[in-house]
Amino acid sequence: MKFLSFLFFLFLFKLPVAQTYEIGPILGSTNFIGDVGSTQVLGFDEYAKRDKISYGLLFRWNRSDRHSFRFSAMRIRTFGIDSESDIPERQTRNLNFFIDINEISVGLEYTFWEWDLHALKRPQFVPYLSTGLAYFFTDQFARAGDELIEADDLNSFALPLTIGVKTTLGRKFVLSAEFSARYTFSDNLDGSAPSELDNENAFPAFGNSNSNDWYIFAGFSITRTFGRKPCYNCKF
Repeated sequence: MKFLSFLFFLFLFKLPVAQTYEIGPILGSTNFIGDVGSTQVLGFDEYAKRDKISYGLLFRWNRSDRHSFRFSAMRIRTFGIDSESDIPERQTRNLNFFIDINEISVGLEYTFWEWDLHALKRPQFVPYLSTGLAYFFTDQFARAGDELIEADDLNSFALPLTIGVKTTLGRKFVLSAEFSARYTFSDNLDGSAPSELDNENAFPAFGNSNSNDWYIFAGFSITRTFGRKPCYNCKF
């Protein structure tokens, strides 16, 4: 694993210097919002827990000076623990689960103003918005008495809604910080909606059936630019 990491970072530093494409690691933490655990979306302590560390790889294609296509592949870890909730009913119920999510996503990133990696002005700093479509693989749970058990595999879609800021680091690197909420097409990551299982009658439902689950990523990426110098205003 250490050798593969060394090769990856060697690859980043040896790429030719140009700014059409970007690739690099993304690292942060992921919070779960559903029917189990805390309901805090922005609480810093929710993202500071070691068991929620998530990581992956980010690729951007800077298609113009205002938008980019982006692709990411991520390994996401998070959990829900009722005893850490501010809701007394959840504290009394005292359910908990830990989950790993493998996710791939594609999307469009839009900057609020021009982002030209060849501009003489250094460094550049811009906020951006991004959305697209994610597909994820994970386990789904079911309630068995006073605990949650793994009941089945789950493959489903999510809608990522991302806001972030990015800045250039010299002529070769881009540092980004982003906050991204993923709205999933499932309500059973935490076992609250057994109707999504094949053996739905074996487990009880609980929680709010009108709201699907969310997982929310907050973190950083550092990407290395490469590729030919783009001509955004050229006519072909």
